Amino acid sequence: MTENENPIPFEQSLQELESIVKKMEQGELSLDDSLKAFERGVALSRQCQNALKEAELKVAKLTAEGTLEPFNLGTDMEESGQ
Repeated sequence: MTENENPIPFEQSLQELESIVKKMEQGELSLDDSLKAFERGVALSRQCQNALKEAELKVAKLTAEGTLEPFNLGTDMEESGQ
């Protein structure tokens, strides 16, 4: 499966990537398994990066001027009356 075929949800990709990192950090994988895990990790990392870029573009598109504005939880909630 390539990166663009049926991408898995961001959260699932991130969870799998974290699992791969833990396994590799334990140092108990064979060289072959380590290389396969590394290859899968790179693919997942790229998929996550692409998902984040897409989300950032959507947010930028939804803002009035196309710029991301800092979010201050306390101030923004007071202004919205919550």
